[in-house]
Amino acid sequence: MPVTATHAADIRGTGRPPHVGVPARPEKVLVIACGALANEVLAITRQHGLSHVALQCLPAQLHNRPEKIPEAVRRAIHVARAQYARILIGYGDCGTGGLLDTVLAEEGVERIEGAHCYAFFTGIDDFEAEMDREPGTFYLTDFLARHFDTLVIRPLGLDTRPELRDAYFGNYTRLMYLEQNGDAVLREKAQAAAKRLGLSYAHRVTGYGLLEEMLRGA
Repeated sequence: MPVTATHAADIRGTGRPPHVGVPARPEKVLVIACGALANEVLAITRQHGLSHVALQCLPAQLHNRPEKIPEAVRRAIHVARAQYARILIGYGDCGTGGLLDTVLAEEGVERIEGAHCYAFFTGIDDFEAEMDREPGTFYLTDFLARHFDTLVIRPLGLDTRPELRDAYFGNYTRLMYLEQNGDAVLREKAQAAAKRLGLSYAHRVTGYGLLEEMLRGA
């Protein structure tokens, strides 16, 4: 005769059946991500009630030295392993020339698909098609629109030497703002950025794209 839950409880001597049908708690997941994605990761976890997902951000300034990203991610993985059952990486290749993927293969950790955030916000195929249509495009995300002066204008010296504009942007024809969260203020900032760089302006609402898909599957 099959052993039912009640029989099993009686065999253990408790007289009570075990809890049946109670879903197990999700395992703890850590997302190690570029600081440029902090707002987006937190928004997604709040929107979908992903309370088991935690976030650790590495400095967005690492993009200025992409060769340092792989080892910075490796160190963060090693520290996190004692506390988290699963680790996900919120980086594209981000200019590491495949070195980040080498590290992640060695560590047995997966990252979001795509070469960079532009591709995983729009979708990889859509981004490649956009590049084919107009390769002379400079892209902004919400993060870059918010910090345009800090991350673009000042590091390039355009705040004090605007004549350098042609040296940096002479081959560009338009600025494309990839919008994640529908912030009208950021839309205005993106339009102002295009005007400042002397580029035509284009705008596309992407939402969170593949980043949201990855986190919802965590």
